[in-house]
Amino acid sequence: MLSPPAEPFFLDASPGKRFCLYHSPVGNTLLNQAFIYLHPFAEEMNKSRRMAALQAKAFAAAGAGVLQIDLYGCGDSEGDFGEATWEIWKNDVESAYRWLIQQGFTSVHFWGLRLGALLALDYAASKKTRTDPAKFVLWQPVVNGKSLLTQFLRLKLVNELLSDDMEKTSSVQVFREKLATGKPLEVAGYVLSSAMAAAIDKLKLSRLTVKNSEVYWFEITPDAGRGLSPAGVSVVEAWNQSGIYPEVTCIPGLPFWATQEISECPALLTATARPFAGTQP
Repeated sequence: MLSPPAEPFFLDASPGKRFCLYHSPVGNTLLNQAFIYLHPFAEEMNKSRRMAALQAKAFAAAGAGVLQIDLYGCGDSEGDFGEATWEIWKNDVESAYRWLIQQGFTSVHFWGLRLGALLALDYAASKKTRTDPAKFVLWQPVVNGKSLLTQFLRLKLVNELLSDDMEKTSSVQVFREKLATGKPLEVAGYVLSSAMAAAIDKLKLSRLTVKNSEVYWFEITPDAGRGLSPAGVSVVEAWNQSGIYPEVTCIPGLPFWATQEISECPALLTATARPFAGTQP
């Protein structure tokens, strides 16, 4: 059964309002269950909009509500990207969570892509009052925030190397040192604050554990038959020691969040829907 069109609206948050898309559930297969979708960082958000929309519709068609939220300073939400902080983004997740509870959902789960996966886990891990078991759908979660930040800063380095500046003395380390002094950086059209850079730098997937949770980790790989990277395997081992046993699924496909043209991974959509087909809370 096809889901109805998503309902756009602005959600009151602090500061300002957040643009949201709400996908209402079709039928009651997943009784009173909903997902919050948390998008990836910077331009990866725009590259992945197509896949996020397709999966949101699939969850809704399966009977779950879905709330897609543009975080502060992102997409069509109010605020400037350069003024966003990790704590503001965590508060955005709380606003989305409360809104879904107000709509009558009794089980709210989390679905995050890349850095959005870490935001979901970090929010849930710090929510001391949460009592209901959480489910996490993690699409290509960032294993190490420091590595993500380094990759992001390399975009600025490449742009400078391609410029007409004859000195070209910049390096990722120089950018990091500038951020450490409290100065922002413009990277690929996004203003990165020192506070946001410091917060991302400290994130490690292995340390983000949520008790009494079900974790579904979906990893896109270049080739069929390839498993998690050694870093990913280390995360799973660390989680196992904390009593978290993720269900890991590796799927060959293109990294749609980073491809030059908008791309899809139908196998990911199929695999993501499978654990929730006909389930009850």
